[in-house]
Amino acid sequence: MNAPKTAMVLAAGLGTRMRPLTNDRPKALVEVGGQALMDHMLDRLADAGVETAVVNVHYFADLVEAHVGRRTAAPRIVISDERPQALETGGGVKQALPLLPDGPFFVANIDSVWIEDGASAVDAVADAWDPARMDVCLMLAPTATSMGFHDTGDVFLEADGRVRFKAPGETAPYVYVGVHITKPSVVAGGPEGPFSLLPLWKALAEQGRVHGVSPPGLWMHVGDPAARDEAEAKLAE
Repeated sequence: MNAPKTAMVLAAGLGTRMRPLTNDRPKALVEVGGQALMDHMLDRLADAGVETAVVNVHYFADLVEAHVGRRTAAPRIVISDERPQALETGGGVKQALPLLPDGPFFVANIDSVWIEDGASAVDAVADAWDPARMDVCLMLAPTATSMGFHDTGDVFLEADGRVRFKAPGETAPYVYVGVHITKPSVVAGGPEGPFSLLPLWKALAEQGRVHGVSPPGLWMHVGDPAARDEAEAKLAE
């Protein structure tokens, strides 16, 4: 396994659906099970060997910077400042490229927590990564073993690991659960300013360049206060 040692952690979101919990803090610092959402993800990445995490900040940026400054555990944190303008997923990664390696790196959302069934799910993405065959490798979960994601799913996973995004009106069996490995080239040619990763992924998937892996476990998307409460209950079981 040639796992990336660097990750981009997307922590700049407004968290509007999480209000009132985000009235005085960003979604990244909302606590689940006594730990901030972003710390759940940073700890998962550290356990998989990630040494450096580039964290983008926008909403309550000072609070995020102060929080990561108090962390003593790995990974080492580097800030990508989006105070002037939130840049969405693709724009955020593109702005951070000077802080990221020339080779592949992880990208992680902060609103997914999970209970693993066996080996590390982040390791499973790294094990599946093959730069000769793919430009992106997504961590996926069946809709049946995930909470708070789209009931109609996002993608189909072919036998060879290739991903096909669902067409309008289709129901797909897998959802994207917030961690992937990418090549820098995926966003390098993107537009200036805010843009989303999803259209880029869909175009690459048409070329067979997006793959995925579905590790065993229970995945929870913490997108609103009710989902936060459900995730806390599951983690406490």
